[in-house]
Amino acid sequence: MSSLISGLKGRAELGVALLLGAAGVLVFLDANRLVTPYSQSDPVGPKTVPYIVAGLLVACAVLLAVNVIRGGQGEAEGGEDVDLTHPADWKTILPLAGAFILNILLIDWAGWVISGTVLFWGSVLALGSRHYIRDGIISLALALLTFYGFYLGLGIALPAGLLEGIL
Repeated sequence: MSSLISGLKGRAELGVALLLGAAGVLVFLDANRLVTPYSQSDPVGPKTVPYIVAGLLVACAVLLAVNVIRGGQGEAEGGEDVDLTHPADWKTILPLAGAFILNILLIDWAGWVISGTVLFWGSVLALGSRHYIRDGIISLALALLTFYGFYLGLGIALPAGLLEGIL
């Protein structure tokens, strides 16, 4: 088992191939559940495109896996200020992830305006800003703008939560 693991070291692209394959299988299973009562004899119906997408995803996954197993490797990041040997900055990543998770937990109960404000404010705090009042006001404004932007511009009602009847 350890020889298998050591043989896969440095082949992270296999994980991408696995995700592509899983996405292809999921799209195929979803397409299989589509109900098309009106055109059973039509060869090109609503299932055709999802089947093509699923097939292409699985084909890409297989081709990528074969390429990686044969020694193929992705190009290293070419960013001018990226040091790939430097470890991750967990003091930034964890609070940022916490803001996203808190948004997910709050959005149905508290509503988008409150959870979005928490998301935006938590994100700028995690990224290093220390202008608490200004950032809070801007975060609230962004949450309100996106709430009404989705509702008025796209016709999509985001959850109002605790502010139901006020917004």
